[in-house]
Amino acid sequence: MELRHLRYFAAVAETRHFGRAAERLHLAQPALSQSVRQLEAELGVSLFTRTTRQVQLTPAGEFLLREARRVLAAVDDSARGVRRIAEGRQGLVRIGFTGTAANTWLPRIARLIKAELPGVALEIHADLLTPTQLDGLGDGHLDLGVLRPPVGRPGITTRTIARERLVAVLPADHRLVDEPDLAMTDLRVEPFVMYADSHSAVNDAVLRSCKDAGFTPHREHEAPGTAVLLALVSAGLGVALAPESVQASPLQGVVFRGVPDAATTDLALAWRTEDPSPLVASILGVLEADGLFDTDTTDPAEALG
Repeated sequence: MELRHLRYFAAVAETRHFGRAAERLHLAQPALSQSVRQLEAELGVSLFTRTTRQVQLTPAGEFLLREARRVLAAVDDSARGVRRIAEGRQGLVRIGFTGTAANTWLPRIARLIKAELPGVALEIHADLLTPTQLDGLGDGHLDLGVLRPPVGRPGITTRTIARERLVAVLPADHRLVDEPDLAMTDLRVEPFVMYADSHSAVNDAVLRSCKDAGFTPHREHEAPGTAVLLALVSAGLGVALAPESVQASPLQGVVFRGVPDAATTDLALAWRTEDPSPLVASILGVLEADGLFDTDTTDPAEALG
């Protein structure tokens, strides 16, 4: 049974007239009549009772009309879906976020995508440090990543979306909470809580801030992610420096203080440079149109020469 036979049959069944059905299908009436007869012969049943004035469905024809409508609707839906996927307007996209970026940037990015590309499903992977996201992009488990440069890997393109200054994360009862003008040198003797990953971009910014202030931080505890880092500070086990977006994650027992002479760290969207996915291209277009990106584009492959 061919789809065209079902379409021809449905047109005749709905118009109850071979001539009008032929006009709807832009088909010669003899060819339409022959196709319907072929379908009846294939099924071994009569689908219509024919007179000189009208065409009526037999019980078998009534049943086939219901099934034909269901099948043809499914085929049409499938065709539309295929076109939307090819156009980058439907499918699943997997996005990774660093711990602090999930609180500030995830809502904005997700809302933009859902507003402009409602056929796109999002799979969110939050609280992933940059090295983990780069691994996910490299092995195809992530399509996009919101992470902290430098990337240092060929084949990954990044676009900057924000530059954040580090802020001090202090236990609520810490002696420096009420210090009027907090500076990096005030943290010289403090035990630090830092990220466990040796390739953490935030750790690099913390070390740079301390070095510029003339000291090396005493790393008392290490945290696998932002949530644990905040919990360790809340427990009074040390202080930390984190990007200012961490302030969107308030936790009882933790106070955030600005440190004007602390370093900054960038936040960027990353994707595979040679990714052929029209879906990724569509999302990048939506974010670009919204003004999400800064003007700078960095391809580590080019930067490494």
